This record gives sequence, C-alpha cells and structure tokens, in this order.
Amino acid sequence: MPETHASPYLLEMRGILKQFPGVLALQDVQFNLHYGEVHALMGENGAGKSTLMKILSGVYQKDSGEVIYKGQSIHFTSPRQAQLAGITTIYQELNQIPQMSIAENIFLGSEIQRGVLLNRAEMKRQASQLLQKLHLEIDPRTPLSDLGVAQQQMVEVAKALHHRADLIIMDEPTSALSSREIEDLFAIIRELKSQNVSIIYISHHLEETFEISDRLTVLRDGRYVGTYPTQELNVDGLIRLMVGRDLSDKFPKEIFPTGKEVLRVENLTQGNRLKNISFSVYAGEVLGIAGLVGSGRTELVRALFGADPIDRGSIYIDGQPVTIRNPRDAIRQGMGLLTEDRKQQGLILKMNTRENTTLTVLKQLTPGWLTNRRAEAALTQKFIDSIAIKSSLEQLTINLSGGTQQKVVLSKWLATQPRVLIFDEPTRGIDVGAKVEIYKLINELASQGVAIIMISSELPEVLGMSDRIMVMREGRIAGILPRQEATQEKIMEYATEKVKQTITA
Repeated sequence: MPETHASPYLLEMRGILKQFPGVLALQDVQFNLHYGEVHALMGENGAGKSTLMKILSGVYQKDSGEVIYKGQSIHFTSPRQAQLAGITTIYQELNQIPQMSIAENIFLGSEIQRGVLLNRAEMKRQASQLLQKLHLEIDPRTPLSDLGVAQQQMVEVAKALHHRADLIIMDEPTSALSSREIEDLFAIIRELKSQNVSIIYISHHLEETFEISDRLTVLRDGRYVGTYPTQELNVDGLIRLMVGRDLSDKFPKEIFPTGKEVLRVENLTQGNRLKNISFSVYAGEVLGIAGLVGSGRTELVRALFGADPIDRGSIYIDGQPVTIRNPRDAIRQGMGLLTEDRKQQGLILKMNTRENTTLTVLKQLTPGWLTNRRAEAALTQKFIDSIAIKSSLEQLTINLSGGTQQKVVLSKWLATQPRVLIFDEPTRGIDVGAKVEIYKLINELASQGVAIIMISSELPEVLGMSDRIMVMREGRIAGILPRQEATQEKIMEYATEKVKQTITA
C-alpha cells in the first residue's frame, strides 16, 4: 500500500524572492512537488532555476517567501541541513575529490567505522552494490581521477542512492552521458519513483524531459510562468513558454562557398587512442565530428591543439607543415579550442570577464611590465557588444549563466583572430535560446572564412550545423558524410560496427 500524507505535496515553495546586488534573481516564484514525482524545472540560462534550487538546498537564503517540506515550514541555512532532512543534489559541476577512490567519494561525510578505524571492506561492499545497480562494472577502490566524466556523473548518482534521499535534485544529470548510460539513469529514476522518491529534474535536453517527467514548471527572467502536465505540452510549446518567442529554426545553418584548405592532418597516431587519422578542413566550412563516448573525438582535438602529445603524424596549416608541441604553439599557428568543460578548462571562474577575455592576448596588451588596462577594457567591450555578452567588464565569470560563460570563452579565442576554431560540445549545458545564438556565431565565423571543427554528442546539432560529418569509432575515422547524405541512422551505423569500411578525406 502506498503511503498516505496529509498534503499531496512533499514540497511547496511559495512567493520566493531573492535579490543579489543589482540583480533581482527571483520574484514571487512558486513550485510544488508531489510524492513519487519527477518534476522538470525548465527555463533559459539565467531564468532562476539554479537559484531556486540553491535556496531549497540551503546554499542561498531567500529574502522572502515560504518553503514547506513534509508539511513543515523549513529554513535550511546549510546544504548539510538539507541533506539530513532527505534532500540531495546532484550538481552539473561534480562535487568530488578526484584523488580519492569511488567508495571514499560515495561515503564522503558518512563513512562507516569499525571502532576508531574506517570499515573499508564494508564501504567497498556497499559501493559495489550501488555501482551494480547502475550497471557500472568498476572496482570501487579505483581512484575517481581514472574515470571519464560520464562515469564520474554516475558515481554522483550512486552517492545519492546511498543517502536514501526523499527528494533528489538532478541538475543536468545527462550532460556527459552516452545514450546507454541515459537509459540506465532513467531506469534508476523510475525505480526511485516506485519507492516514492521525488525528483526535481533540470535539463536543457528538452526531448528527455518529455520522456522522464510527470510535470513541468517553467521560469523566465526570474518569474514563474506556469506548471503543466508534461503530456499537455510539446517541444515547440515548451520553447515558447521558456523564451517568450518562437524559435522556428532551431539550427539556423547558412551554407557558404568552401574556400581553400586551411587544416590538413595526415596519419595522426597516439597510442591506442588515435590510429592513423587523416582529414582536411576548409575555409568557411563546419566539419562536424560525431561518435560514441570513447570514440576518440576529444582526444583528437586535444592532440591537434598540443594539449596531449602524439606519437606520429603531420599537421599542415595553409599547406605548410607545422609543429605543435603545446597549446602555445597551436595559438601561434592560428588555432583555438573551446573545451567541452568550460568551467574547468575554459575559464578562470574567480576572474572577471575582462581578465578571461584577454588571457590569450596578454602579451600583445603588455608592452612593458604592466598590462594596458585601457586596451584590455576596449577589446573586451568590443566582444561584449558584438556577440551580446550579458556581462559587465568586471563581473566574475563564476556568477554568469552557462550560455554567457560560453560566449566569454569564445571571445577569448576570437581575440586571437583564429584561422581554425575547434568547438568541443559548444552547447552543452546551455538553454535553447543561447544555443541558437551560438549557432549564429558559428555561421558568422564561417562567413569570415574561419575553418571550424565542431564536436557534439547531439546528433540533431551535428546534422543541423555541419557541412560534412566525420564519424569516429575506436580511435579511427569510420566515415565522412557530406551534409546532403547524412542522417542519424547513417551516423549511428558508422559509429557502431554495422559499417566496417573506413573512409578518410
């Protein structure tokens, strides 16, 4: 028999107001959550979703309003208080200690002891059971640093299962997961629902929210728009609610005449990760790179950019052989790389927009011992205006939305006037409106003759924005498809073992 409760809601948030200096983040926002429900919280970057959840989990304090949890008015002053009350958050930016083992991370703060010593055997046993539930065949003694981002994300899910939470907040839980891992996660979510656990689900992948959620609440510009049964909406209707306008063309691709060859790669090899990779990219072209997790996509662009050493192979820029031993060499040769993890590798979060934008050109802005702050500010303001960065010169990038952070990273590379610009997961973790803005910037760069390489795990994005699509499998090029011949089915055939031949161009 299911449990009965005096109220149908596990959680109610009423009239929530939150202000930061110069910013009204939330105004009269409401949200409610049934027992055993998956409730998607939707909105563009900057809509207030994260702020609302940080108030619920004790990170921020509301200025006014009421939070009722399990029938009681509550006011958490720390995340630990929320956790003890049964509220666990799985953040998009993983809160882990890479040097510690999987088991140690899962039990961090709730270690099992035997007398004065840690009971490592019992923690290992319980961690193994949790990992098996998630279909992760990994020794729990493995250091977290040995795992990929997707597996680290699943460890966070295991940690939430360990805490036996009544309410789990999932913030972009699938951003780094493969389709198989997403299926495993959704199976776990359904199992949790059957156990009367409630889940608040935040994701920019609109299709998956329709698959997994029962209801949707939409925020826009810090205000409550409405709550709807998921089955009563479709993707287009949801987008209109989120952005307040129609986005009739989600992938506003423009086709430009292909110019001369800018980048050529021949027989690039790196251990067992990359095997005899050969391809070219042309001025004004967007070469999309698709493939399953572990296919070698990110390894390839890191090797091209000098972030990781190669065993052999040749790289040519404008027909001339170049030697790239490190990222500094790559920048000198006119290359830029927007990494898939902008927070860890693309930005210095405690620095402001001006400082992040000019990181790649400080030498040019420093004729003597001191940086020319006036020139630095002028250059940054040019990008704030030209690509519509919603930030002031001195605003810390840690406080910016995901889409705005991505624009700051892009401006950093535009400052170098690149010939080749590599986007690794350019729209991961940003909302649908900001995605369209990034796509338009890609069009503009292509119109200027920049050769663009774009890695994406979202097949509609690869199909929508690429002139050609290079599919990788197990460190090799499995096939290169022109835009007019590419379909999701063909890409998946090359990405798996259904197509055996290898094509290079």
